[in-house]
Amino acid sequence: MFTLTPAAATQIRKAAAAGGMADLALRIAACQESDGSIAYGMGFDEAREGEVPSLQIDGVTVLIATPIQPLLQDTLLDFVELSPGEFNFIFMPQPAAPRTDGGCGGCGGGGCASHGAS
Repeated sequence: MFTLTPAAATQIRKAAAAGGMADLALRIAACQESDGSIAYGMGFDEAREGEVPSLQIDGVTVLIATPIQPLLQDTLLDFVELSPGEFNFIFMPQPAAPRTDGGCGGCGGGGCASHGAS
């Protein structure tokens, strides 16, 4: 699931209010580059016809188009200080939680090979 940190949500709400866009949602975009990396983008937008807001997180409505939801699965958006006085948003893919049922995904039950995974 895509998530926001409290710091990111606070900054998004502040930016929306300052820009007169408090009634708009935050649209998150992503695309996979040829080298396998993911390029991220975001901006304030209205839901398109037939589109349902994806998430409500800490007072922020987040829109994610259905085709790109897999790219944003387990991604965290944070607002951090990169260097003294320099703040920015960063997208951080999060590792999937290990499975505890012995199946592959986290290989928590003795390794994937013992479960016939390839």
